[in-house]
Amino acid sequence: MENVNATLLTEFILTGFTYQPEWKIPLFLLFLVIYIITMVGNLGLIVLIWNDPHLHIPMYLFLGNLAFVDTLMSSTITPKMLVNFLAKSNTISLSECMIQFFSFAIAVTTECFLLAAMAYDRYVAICKPLLYPVIMTNRLCIWLIFLSFLGGFVHAFIHEGFLFGLTFCKSNRIHHFYCDIVPLLKVSCADTSINFLIIFIFSGSIQMFTITIVLVSYSFVLFTVLRKRSVKGIKKAFSTCGAHLLSVSLYYGPLFLMYVLPRSAQAEDRDMIDSLFYLVIIPLLNPIIYSLRNKQVINSLTKELRKNTLIL
Repeated sequence: MENVNATLLTEFILTGFTYQPEWKIPLFLLFLVIYIITMVGNLGLIVLIWNDPHLHIPMYLFLGNLAFVDTLMSSTITPKMLVNFLAKSNTISLSECMIQFFSFAIAVTTECFLLAAMAYDRYVAICKPLLYPVIMTNRLCIWLIFLSFLGGFVHAFIHEGFLFGLTFCKSNRIHHFYCDIVPLLKVSCADTSINFLIIFIFSGSIQMFTITIVLVSYSFVLFTVLRKRSVKGIKKAFSTCGAHLLSVSLYYGPLFLMYVLPRSAQAEDRDMIDSLFYLVIIPLLNPIIYSLRNKQVINSLTKELRKNTLIL
Protein backbone atom coordinates (compact mmCIF):
# COMPACT_ATOMS: atom_id res chain seq x y z
CA MET A 1 0.00 0.00 0.00
CA GLU A 2 2.89 2.36 0.78
CA ASN A 3 4.31 1.89 -2.73
CA VAL A 4 0.92 2.63 -4.30
CA ASN A 5 0.56 5.85 -2.31
CA ALA A 6 4.11 6.85 -3.22
CA THR A 7 3.42 6.49 -6.94
CA LEU A 8 0.16 8.46 -6.71
CA LEU A 9 1.81 11.49 -5.09
CA THR A 10 2.74 13.50 -8.19
CA GLU A 11 1.92 17.04 -7.06
CA PHE A 12 2.48 19.19 -3.98
CA ILE A 13 0.83 22.14 -2.26
CA LEU A 14 3.09 25.09 -1.48
CA THR A 15 1.75 26.55 1.76
CA GLY A 16 3.67 29.82 1.36
CA PHE A 17 4.39 32.19 4.22
CA THR A 18 0.99 33.72 4.89
CA TYR A 19 -2.15 32.20 6.31
CA GLN A 20 -4.13 35.46 6.25
CA PRO A 21 -6.26 35.84 3.06
CA GLU A 22 -6.43 39.63 3.45
CA TRP A 23 -2.65 39.84 3.00
CA LYS A 24 -2.60 38.09 -0.37
CA ILE A 25 -3.37 41.10 -2.60
CA PRO A 26 -0.99 43.54 -0.82
CA LEU A 27 1.79 40.93 -0.90
CA PHE A 28 1.08 40.17 -4.56
CA LEU A 29 1.39 43.87 -5.47
CA LEU A 30 4.52 44.29 -3.34
CA PHE A 31 6.38 41.36 -4.88
CA LEU A 32 5.13 42.23 -8.37
CA VAL A 33 6.72 45.68 -8.04
CA ILE A 34 9.92 44.12 -6.65
CA TYR A 35 10.04 41.64 -9.54
CA ILE A 36 9.52 44.33 -12.19
CA ILE A 37 12.25 46.53 -10.68
CA THR A 38 14.55 43.50 -10.43
CA MET A 39 14.05 42.62 -14.10
CA VAL A 40 14.49 46.20 -15.29
CA GLY A 41 17.61 46.69 -13.15
CA ASN A 42 19.39 43.45 -14.06
CA LEU A 43 18.40 43.26 -17.72
CA GLY A 44 19.16 46.96 -18.10
CA LEU A 45 22.62 46.41 -16.64
CA ILE A 46 23.24 43.51 -19.04
CA VAL A 47 22.19 45.61 -22.06
CA LEU A 48 24.31 48.53 -20.86
CA ILE A 49 27.44 46.38 -20.52
CA TRP A 50 26.75 44.68 -23.87
CA ASN A 51 26.33 47.97 -25.75
CA ASP A 52 29.28 49.91 -24.26
CA PRO A 53 32.71 48.70 -25.52
CA HIS A 54 34.37 50.54 -22.60
CA LEU A 55 32.68 48.09 -20.24
CA HIS A 56 34.01 44.98 -22.03
CA ILE A 57 36.60 44.35 -19.33
CA PRO A 58 36.69 41.55 -16.72
CA MET A 59 35.12 43.55 -13.89
CA TYR A 60 31.99 44.33 -15.91
CA LEU A 61 31.86 40.96 -17.64
CA PHE A 62 31.58 39.41 -14.18
CA LEU A 63 28.97 42.00 -13.23
CA GLY A 64 26.92 41.30 -16.36
CA ASN A 65 26.89 37.57 -15.65
CA LEU A 66 25.98 38.22 -12.02
CA ALA A 67 23.00 40.25 -13.29
CA PHE A 68 22.04 37.34 -15.58
CA VAL A 69 22.19 34.86 -12.68
CA ASP A 70 20.08 37.18 -10.50
CA THR A 71 17.54 37.39 -13.33
CA LEU A 72 17.43 33.59 -13.57
CA MET A 73 17.15 33.22 -9.80
CA SER A 74 14.31 35.71 -9.45
CA SER A 75 12.44 34.39 -12.51
CA THR A 76 12.65 30.84 -11.21
CA ILE A 77 10.89 31.65 -7.94
CA THR A 78 8.90 34.89 -8.09
CA PRO A 79 6.40 34.25 -10.95
CA LYS A 80 5.12 31.03 -9.33
CA MET A 81 4.93 32.79 -5.97
CA LEU A 82 2.87 35.61 -7.54
CA VAL A 83 0.49 33.10 -9.15
CA ASN A 84 0.01 31.35 -5.81
CA PHE A 85 -1.04 34.61 -4.15
CA LEU A 86 -4.06 34.76 -6.48
CA ALA A 87 -4.72 31.05 -7.12
CA LYS A 88 -7.25 29.12 -5.08
CA SER A 89 -5.07 26.01 -5.07
CA ASN A 90 -1.30 26.48 -4.63
CA THR A 91 -0.36 23.23 -6.33
CA ILE A 92 2.79 22.40 -8.23
CA SER A 93 3.47 19.16 -10.09
CA LEU A 94 6.44 16.95 -9.25
CA SER A 95 8.08 17.70 -12.61
CA GLU A 96 7.60 21.47 -12.17
CA CYS A 97 8.99 21.15 -8.66
CA MET A 98 12.12 19.37 -9.88
CA ILE A 99 12.68 21.90 -12.68
CA GLN A 100 12.25 24.80 -10.27
CA PHE A 101 14.73 23.37 -7.79
CA PHE A 102 17.24 22.53 -10.54
CA SER A 103 17.16 26.08 -11.96
CA PHE A 104 17.35 27.58 -8.49
CA ALA A 105 20.31 25.38 -7.49
CA ILE A 106 22.24 26.34 -10.64
CA ALA A 107 21.66 30.05 -10.03
CA VAL A 108 22.53 30.02 -6.32
CA THR A 109 25.71 27.98 -6.77
CA THR A 110 26.87 29.92 -9.82
CA GLU A 111 26.46 33.19 -7.92
CA CYS A 112 28.75 31.87 -5.14
CA PHE A 113 31.50 31.14 -7.67
CA LEU A 114 30.98 34.46 -9.48
CA LEU A 115 31.30 36.42 -6.23
CA ALA A 116 34.58 34.61 -5.53
CA ALA A 117 35.85 35.36 -9.05
CA MET A 118 34.92 39.03 -8.63
CA ALA A 119 36.83 39.18 -5.34
CA TYR A 120 39.93 37.73 -7.04
CA ASP A 121 39.55 40.30 -9.82
CA ARG A 122 39.54 43.15 -7.28
CA TYR A 123 42.57 41.62 -5.52
CA VAL A 124 44.60 41.63 -8.74
CA ALA A 125 43.41 45.13 -9.68
CA ILE A 126 44.43 46.69 -6.34
CA CYS A 127 47.36 44.54 -5.20
CA LYS A 128 48.98 43.96 -8.62
CA PRO A 129 47.82 46.93 -10.75
CA LEU A 130 50.76 46.81 -13.17
CA LEU A 131 50.20 43.10 -13.87
CA TYR A 132 46.39 43.38 -14.02
CA PRO A 133 46.15 43.45 -17.86
CA VAL A 134 48.51 40.47 -18.04
CA ILE A 135 46.82 38.35 -15.35
CA MET A 136 43.12 39.21 -15.76
CA THR A 137 42.78 38.78 -19.49
CA ASN A 138 39.37 38.46 -21.11
CA ARG A 139 40.23 34.82 -21.83
CA LEU A 140 40.80 34.07 -18.13
CA CYS A 141 37.63 35.98 -17.29
CA ILE A 142 35.59 33.89 -19.74
CA TRP A 143 37.08 30.68 -18.33
CA LEU A 144 36.20 31.71 -14.76
CA ILE A 145 32.65 32.53 -15.84
CA PHE A 146 32.36 29.20 -17.70
CA LEU A 147 33.67 27.26 -14.68
CA SER A 148 31.24 29.12 -12.40
CA PHE A 149 28.27 28.02 -14.50
CA LEU A 150 29.70 24.52 -14.86
CA GLY A 151 30.10 24.26 -11.09
CA GLY A 152 26.51 25.42 -10.64
CA PHE A 153 25.21 22.86 -13.14
CA VAL A 154 27.19 19.96 -11.65
CA HIS A 155 26.13 20.82 -8.09
CA ALA A 156 22.47 21.07 -9.11
CA PHE A 157 22.70 17.84 -11.13
CA ILE A 158 24.07 15.90 -8.14
CA HIS A 159 21.22 16.93 -5.84
CA GLU A 160 18.63 16.47 -8.59
CA GLY A 161 19.90 12.96 -9.28
CA PHE A 162 19.51 11.93 -5.65
CA LEU A 163 16.05 13.55 -5.46
CA PHE A 164 14.85 11.45 -8.39
CA GLY A 165 15.74 8.35 -6.39
CA LEU A 166 13.23 9.27 -3.66
CA THR A 167 9.52 8.55 -3.33
CA PHE A 168 7.09 11.03 -1.77
CA CYS A 169 4.19 9.73 0.28
CA LYS A 170 4.28 11.32 3.75
CA SER A 171 2.45 14.49 2.80
CA ASN A 172 1.89 16.61 -0.28
CA ARG A 173 2.15 19.88 1.69
CA ILE A 174 5.48 21.69 1.39
CA HIS A 175 5.89 24.34 4.06
CA HIS A 176 7.62 26.81 1.75
CA PHE A 177 6.87 29.20 -1.14
CA TYR A 178 9.02 27.25 -3.63
CA CYS A 179 10.47 23.75 -4.05
CA ASP A 180 13.63 23.77 -1.97
CA ILE A 181 15.51 20.57 -1.28
CA VAL A 182 15.15 20.43 2.52
CA PRO A 183 11.32 20.78 2.56
CA LEU A 184 11.16 18.16 -0.21
CA LEU A 185 13.25 15.73 1.81
CA LYS A 186 10.94 16.20 4.79
CA VAL A 187 7.93 14.88 2.84
CA SER A 188 9.77 11.89 1.39
CA CYS A 189 8.93 8.42 2.67
CA ALA A 190 12.42 7.08 1.83
CA ASP A 191 15.61 7.27 3.87
CA THR A 192 17.00 10.77 3.25
CA SER A 193 20.07 10.61 5.47
CA ILE A 194 22.41 10.36 2.46
CA ASN A 195 20.68 13.40 0.89
CA PHE A 196 21.22 15.51 4.01
CA LEU A 197 24.84 14.36 4.16
CA ILE A 198 25.37 15.38 0.51
CA ILE A 199 23.81 18.78 1.19
CA PHE A 200 26.15 19.35 4.13
CA ILE A 201 29.26 18.16 2.24
CA PHE A 202 28.72 19.84 -1.12
CA SER A 203 26.91 23.01 -0.06
CA GLY A 204 29.23 23.47 2.91
CA SER A 205 32.34 22.89 0.79
CA ILE A 206 31.25 25.30 -1.94
CA GLN A 207 30.34 28.01 0.54
CA MET A 208 33.55 27.59 2.55
CA PHE A 209 35.71 27.50 -0.60
CA THR A 210 34.18 30.61 -2.17
CA ILE A 211 33.93 32.64 1.04
CA THR A 212 37.58 31.80 1.81
CA ILE A 213 38.61 33.20 -1.58
CA VAL A 214 36.58 36.35 -0.86
CA LEU A 215 38.03 36.83 2.64
CA VAL A 216 41.63 36.12 1.60
CA SER A 217 41.35 38.42 -1.44
CA TYR A 218 39.98 41.31 0.57
CA SER A 219 42.45 40.75 3.38
CA PHE A 220 45.28 41.30 0.88
CA VAL A 221 43.42 44.31 -0.49
CA LEU A 222 43.11 45.78 3.00
CA PHE A 223 46.80 45.26 3.81
CA THR A 224 47.85 46.75 0.47
CA VAL A 225 45.67 49.83 0.87
CA LEU A 226 46.72 50.51 4.47
CA ARG A 227 50.39 50.08 3.58
CA LYS A 228 50.16 52.86 0.99
CA ARG A 229 48.82 55.31 3.60
CA SER A 230 47.11 57.37 0.94
CA VAL A 231 43.74 58.79 1.95
CA LYS A 232 42.67 59.10 -1.68
CA GLY A 233 43.79 55.55 -2.42
CA ILE A 234 42.00 54.19 0.64
CA LYS A 235 38.75 55.93 -0.34
CA LYS A 236 38.99 54.69 -3.92
CA ALA A 237 39.76 51.10 -2.89
CA PHE A 238 36.97 50.92 -0.34
CA SER A 239 34.56 52.54 -2.78
CA THR A 240 35.41 49.89 -5.37
CA CYS A 241 35.33 46.92 -3.00
CA GLY A 242 32.69 48.10 -0.55
CA ALA A 243 29.79 47.26 -2.86
CA HIS A 244 31.11 43.74 -3.43
CA LEU A 245 31.66 43.12 0.28
CA LEU A 246 28.15 44.35 1.06
CA SER A 247 26.63 42.03 -1.55
CA VAL A 248 28.68 39.06 -0.35
CA SER A 249 27.81 39.56 3.32
CA LEU A 250 24.09 39.87 2.53
CA TYR A 251 24.16 36.79 0.30
CA TYR A 252 26.20 34.28 2.28
CA GLY A 253 24.57 34.78 5.69
CA PRO A 254 21.16 33.23 4.89
CA LEU A 255 22.73 30.49 2.75
CA PHE A 256 25.06 29.43 5.56
CA LEU A 257 22.20 29.35 8.07
CA MET A 258 19.95 27.28 5.81
CA TYR A 259 22.26 24.66 4.29
CA VAL A 260 25.23 24.29 6.61
CA LEU A 261 24.09 24.90 10.19
CA PRO A 262 21.60 22.35 11.58
CA ARG A 263 18.09 23.76 11.97
CA SER A 264 15.19 22.68 14.15
CA ALA A 265 11.72 21.96 12.88
CA GLN A 266 10.54 25.23 14.46
CA ALA A 267 12.93 27.17 12.20
CA GLU A 268 10.89 26.58 9.01
CA ASP A 269 9.33 30.07 9.07
CA ARG A 270 12.75 31.60 9.57
CA ASP A 271 14.09 29.55 6.65
CA MET A 272 11.39 31.05 4.45
CA ILE A 273 12.39 34.56 5.50
CA ASP A 274 16.06 33.75 4.76
CA SER A 275 15.09 32.31 1.37
CA LEU A 276 12.96 35.34 0.58
CA PHE A 277 15.91 37.58 1.36
CA TYR A 278 18.53 36.02 -0.91
CA LEU A 279 16.14 34.91 -3.70
CA VAL A 280 14.03 38.07 -4.02
CA ILE A 281 15.72 40.96 -2.20
CA ILE A 282 19.37 40.33 -3.20
CA PRO A 283 18.61 40.22 -6.97
CA LEU A 284 16.79 43.53 -6.45
CA LEU A 285 19.66 45.14 -4.53
CA ASN A 286 22.65 43.96 -6.60
CA PRO A 287 22.14 46.30 -9.60
CA ILE A 288 21.63 49.20 -7.17
CA ILE A 289 24.65 48.31 -5.04
CA TYR A 290 27.01 47.87 -7.99
CA SER A 291 25.68 50.63 -10.26
CA LEU A 292 25.06 53.62 -8.01
CA ARG A 293 28.60 53.49 -6.59
CA ASN A 294 30.28 52.96 -9.96
CA LYS A 295 31.11 56.11 -11.92
CA GLN A 296 31.84 54.22 -15.14
CA VAL A 297 28.42 52.54 -15.11
CA ILE A 298 26.72 55.87 -14.30
CA ASN A 299 28.59 57.61 -17.13
CA SER A 300 27.69 54.84 -19.57
CA LEU A 301 24.04 55.00 -18.51
CA THR A 302 24.02 58.78 -18.90
CA LYS A 303 25.44 58.50 -22.43
CA GLU A 304 22.82 55.90 -23.40
CA LEU A 305 20.00 58.05 -22.03
CA ARG A 306 21.27 61.12 -23.89
CA LYS A 307 21.64 59.11 -27.10
CA ASN A 308 18.08 57.76 -26.84
CA THR A 309 16.75 61.23 -26.00
CA LEU A 310 18.36 62.69 -29.15
CA ILE A 311 16.90 59.88 -31.26
CA LEU A 312 13.42 60.58 -29.92
